[in-house]
Amino acid sequence: MGPKQQRTLQAVFREPVPANLAWRDVEALLLAVGAELSEGAGSRVRVALNGVRAVFHRPHPQKETDKGAIKSLRRFLSEAGVTP
Repeated sequence: MGPKQQRTLQAVFREPVPANLAWRDVEALLLAVGAELSEGAGSRVRVALNGVRAVFHRPHPQKETDKGAIKSLRRFLSEAGVTP
């Protein structure tokens, strides 16, 4: 994992929950930790990591991920054994 993905990981677990994380940075983080991403219907993205599965929605038309999605991402990463 590169320094940019490390910063993104730290931002995901930061309090208060950030409201300005770009989705492309989140996807880059997921790929860096070894997650498998696959396209779903519409804006859905299926993610699998260490036996844990989740579905996220790409934000549109904005590029930033909302706070609720960041909380879900935090829970997913914790269950998959990824922490900062």
